[in-house]
Amino acid sequence: MRILILGGDGYLGWPTALHLSDRGHDVAIGDNFVRRQYDHEMGVESLVPIAPLHTRIRAWHEHTGRLIDTFVADLTDAHATFDMIDRFRPDTIIHFAEQRAAPYSMIDREHAVYTQYNNVIGTLNVLYAIKETDPDIHLVKLGTMGEYGTPNIDIEEGWLELSHKGRTDRVLYPKRPGSFYHLSKVHDSHNVEFACRVWGLRATDLNQGVVYGQETSQTAVHDVVVVGLGFDARVLDVLDARLTGIRGRDDLCDLGHGEALGDLVEHPELARIGRLLGGQAQAFNGVADVDDAPGLPAPAVDRQRLAEHRLHDEAVQNGPEDRVVVEAGSEAVVESGRGGLLPVHDALVQIGGA
Repeated sequence: MRILILGGDGYLGWPTALHLSDRGHDVAIGDNFVRRQYDHEMGVESLVPIAPLHTRIRAWHEHTGRLIDTFVADLTDAHATFDMIDRFRPDTIIHFAEQRAAPYSMIDREHAVYTQYNNVIGTLNVLYAIKETDPDIHLVKLGTMGEYGTPNIDIEEGWLELSHKGRTDRVLYPKRPGSFYHLSKVHDSHNVEFACRVWGLRATDLNQGVVYGQETSQTAVHDVVVVGLGFDARVLDVLDARLTGIRGRDDLCDLGHGEALGDLVEHPELARIGRLLGGQAQAFNGVADVDDAPGLPAPAVDRQRLAEHRLHDEAVQNGPEDRVVVEAGSEAVVESGRGGLLPVHDALVQIGGA
């Protein structure tokens, strides 16, 4: 299968690309490297040095014999987006390419506007490109459990069956997000559902919960292909509690359940079952209870970089963060202090996911 991974240079996109390449798929990465620019803007670096994408891909090829194509494209550029999809002609597009930090979106007006424009317009361009290039492409779109917020009713899997004044209907689950980032994801979900309903596209909205960890079996083959480890709270990937000394910082995650990076990379492949649902949008809640999580390996962190970094509490207080605080080599610290709500997450379990 030909699979295009948008945002394939990032924390989730890169290990997913390696996983699918390792499984024998023809994989291409589309990215504009803006994630690295966020670090420059904030004056921080990954605690685990990240090589340029072309260096990582070359190392992967040298160690596995497998090739990964690359496209440099900004999804807000409609022409570049159409051209990339038309040239590669994927069977499946996995879409990770969005500004994905809630605190970053809450810094000020400029960051809120940037987040909404980048995420919503970029996804709209992808939907139009699929419609005009090949409506049979299956879009697997990364959503977030943070779209739901913390309602006082059970969280269903994307949709809600309701009855009102003698009538029944099936509607997208009402959302109560807590940041402009999460709002952009809600807008995406509605746009994706609309495109499927009106244009007959196929899409899976993968509402992922918190993700912890820094290594998969593929990224472990060589130091050059490792996954980055973000530290700054405004552009956070993962916080390592043993290394940062912030065990118990429950305010940094808005849901008390997480999933290992090594498990997450399998979800987009499992979601291909959505190809059977022509003209429909489906939603998977990607969460797992990690109260009994096994020990996590400590990443190879540059201690000098760690010493130079500081958490920005004021940024975190401006908006919820949907990453998880973990303690390397021990149990995950995942208590949210909000009742331990575990949403419905049956779909991935039924087809083999965690």
